[in-house]
Amino acid sequence: MSPVAMSLEELIPSSHLKSHIYAILIRTSLVISTLIVGLSIPFFGLVMSLIGSLLTMLVTLILPPACYLSILRGKVTRIQATLCIIVIAVGVVSSAFGTYSALSKIVENLRS
Repeated sequence: MSPVAMSLEELIPSSHLKSHIYAILIRTSLVISTLIVGLSIPFFGLVMSLIGSLLTMLVTLILPPACYLSILRGKVTRIQATLCIIVIAVGVVSSAFGTYSALSKIVENLRS
């Protein structure tokens, strides 16, 4: 939430920058809106776990070695390429298990 709050705080006119009441109001409204969304959407935690299992593995384990291999296409050794492919495979498998787990819990909660 901090990047969103900081972006909104940059929109405050410079004459009001000394007043911290605007920053407090922006951050309070963001927290309250997040609370309302969390309480109003059923299975919000499960949806977040689904999104997390997909995006976290993609950003942390799949994309970095894929970009490394793409950028240094002809300059990587076999060992480096093999390790990158292993890390990508672990990321894909972990993402698949996490996605399956989150989807099965969502379906289980929808049935009951």
